[in-house]
Amino acid sequence: MKDSVAPAPAKRKGASSRGRRRRWVWAVGMASLALVLLAAASGRTPLERLTHQTFDLYQILKPRSQAGAPVTVVDIDEASLGELGQWPWSRALIARMVEQLGEMGAAAIVFDMVFAEPDRTSPAALTRQLARAGIDIELPPALARLDNDALLAEAFARYPVVAGLALSDEQRRALPAPKAGFAWGGHDPRTLLRDVAGGVANLDVLDGAATGLGVFSFARSHDGVVRRLPLIQQAGGQVYPALALEALRVAQGASGYIVRTTAASGQFDSGVPAIVDLRAGAFTAPTGPEGWMWVYYSGLADMVSIPAARLLDDDALSRFAPMVSGHIVLIGTSALGLRDLVATPVDAAMPGVNVHAEMIDQIMGQQFLVRPDWAVGFEVTLTLLAGLLLIVLAARGGALVTSAAALSLLCAVIALSWGAFALRAWLVDPLLPAAGLLAVFLTTMPLLLLLTDVEKRFVRSAFSRYLSPTLVDRLAEHPQALTLGGETRELTLLFSDIRGFTTLSETLDPDALTTLLNDFLTPMTDVLMASNATIDKYMGDAIMAFWNAPLPLANHPRRACLAALAMSARLQTLNQRWKTPVSIGIGLHTGPACVGNLGSAQRFSYSAIGDSVNLASRVEGLTKSYGVEILVTETVRDQSPGLAFLEVDRVRVVGRRAPVVLYTLLGDEATARSADFITLSKAHRQLMQYWYAAEPAAAEHTLHDIRRLAPPTLEGLYALYARRLQAMIAKPAPAGWDGVFDAQSK
Repeated sequence: MKDSVAPAPAKRKGASSRGRRRRWVWAVGMASLALVLLAAASGRTPLERLTHQTFDLYQILKPRSQAGAPVTVVDIDEASLGELGQWPWSRALIARMVEQLGEMGAAAIVFDMVFAEPDRTSPAALTRQLARAGIDIELPPALARLDNDALLAEAFARYPVVAGLALSDEQRRALPAPKAGFAWGGHDPRTLLRDVAGGVANLDVLDGAATGLGVFSFARSHDGVVRRLPLIQQAGGQVYPALALEALRVAQGASGYIVRTTAASGQFDSGVPAIVDLRAGAFTAPTGPEGWMWVYYSGLADMVSIPAARLLDDDALSRFAPMVSGHIVLIGTSALGLRDLVATPVDAAMPGVNVHAEMIDQIMGQQFLVRPDWAVGFEVTLTLLAGLLLIVLAARGGALVTSAAALSLLCAVIALSWGAFALRAWLVDPLLPAAGLLAVFLTTMPLLLLLTDVEKRFVRSAFSRYLSPTLVDRLAEHPQALTLGGETRELTLLFSDIRGFTTLSETLDPDALTTLLNDFLTPMTDVLMASNATIDKYMGDAIMAFWNAPLPLANHPRRACLAALAMSARLQTLNQRWKTPVSIGIGLHTGPACVGNLGSAQRFSYSAIGDSVNLASRVEGLTKSYGVEILVTETVRDQSPGLAFLEVDRVRVVGRRAPVVLYTLLGDEATARSADFITLSKAHRQLMQYWYAAEPAAAEHTLHDIRRLAPPTLEGLYALYARRLQAMIAKPAPAGWDGVFDAQSK
């Protein structure tokens, strides 16, 4: 009666544990996913900096191809400062540079700087300075009236010059009126732009003479990296274009700009006003909702850069005219002392003037980075879907399935983000979905491991009552043997193990796993009992057994070998009817061990311990490495004549100094006498001789012939030797080579 009802509680317990695991995984996973989404919805998160750095990495991996826009930089570099003197230079000198560029036919002469104070090197200004010092100098009237700022203003008026302007909330000075007009479709863009308090402009005489006026100041990010720049800004109620945009307008001779918002014709109006794009002459640039544009850097490897001092050379006109004529010429500085170096995604110290050049080249080449307006919603949806999928897999699978799924989903998210950038230049954030996956994984994995461990202990406890009938008979005849202690005896020890049992157990629920183990262990136990083995213990899916104790047994190494072959044959029969075939590894060793009643005074069992036991266990573990089902030591092989053995390797196992010669067992006497095995055995011995002699070329030739003769069960072994021989060819064996392989794991 007990036997008939005992399985029922186990079934109920297994079902309830599965349900409990799923409920806990869902609860914990959903909570962690919700926290990530709530953090993202709350606004700025720690992921923002990582997101920007991810987009920076994308630009490094795939920079923009330079469009080849007609842009030239006149660089006030260290060499020019050394030749012409410290900054600021005389406005008369700047005027000469403008005249040179104008004579060369520059389409626009653009200053990435501001001339906010009068030139102190003008003759009149110098005279006043000397007079204050007590030196009275009278200059000729014409020279006394000479004003360097006026000279520069005259040069500005003669040529298409774009003057620079810096906006800042720290300055409240009145700013000059913009040079260009703005027209817009949809909402008034001025309602969408923050109104800056003021800024720093040029002298009125210079701004009045210039053809264009643009903002060159950068709106840097929280980490100081220039990633995006506003194309239009507002200060004192007036709208100003970016310096690069104004340069494009002046170079084209356009009179103004057209700004489109979400309410413009042909644009989708979501109800939230936003700037969509901005047109300057023939070129249109997409913008973010507040008018800024992502800068897609190329590095401008082919851009022409002329040292400022060289413009004053006698041959400058003929030498540089082809580089200037029809070009937008940006005048800026790369000198360290002038502090116009900025950090960008592709360069930690890029001259600011080069950023403006990048923008012009990008707009003229129509190559833009775009953060789509649907990106945020897509990222949130992707986070939710990926997180839910991982939760489902975690609830239904085990730790291995969850780990593989998390890694696969993470790779898919990163691949999707990178593909959007590489193929369409879309900026889609992979970090929010990755954070959701990571949160779900880090919270559900410990829970899964804990619950899986509880379930495995429950499954294995059902097999802890197995005892050898031989032991029962001996104890019945000699009850005094129920004392602690043992004796040293030569034993043949067997360890067997199901390959990939951990992975298998994670794919099956406890009931199915219990059934599988019962179906496996029962016939294996029958085989071992039929050979008069003593079953020491079951360790989950593993079996430890030995021969020659408690009762002496003749030819026990041979009996163990035949039992191992029978276990292999029985498993083949089982696999024919199982949906999930399994494979096993069997290790055999003969040697002395202490066998007897081991344990405590309250509880003990009949078992064996010693170095031989450990070695047998190590041998079983090595079956995985060599891809064979049965491995035996030399002592087993020597005491089992007539069976079909092949030498596998000389191995120094973990915990032992002396190497062990290992053999694989392929069959009984009939197999050993077969012509195929005899041929194979001869070729195999030749292979091992070449291997131990460190002759990889000869061994490879022999191995090629062997693999045509060998059965499929040896493919793993010969694949291993093929890799070893390739490694030996690449790196010959050292002096003193003995052919012994040092095992690194148990």
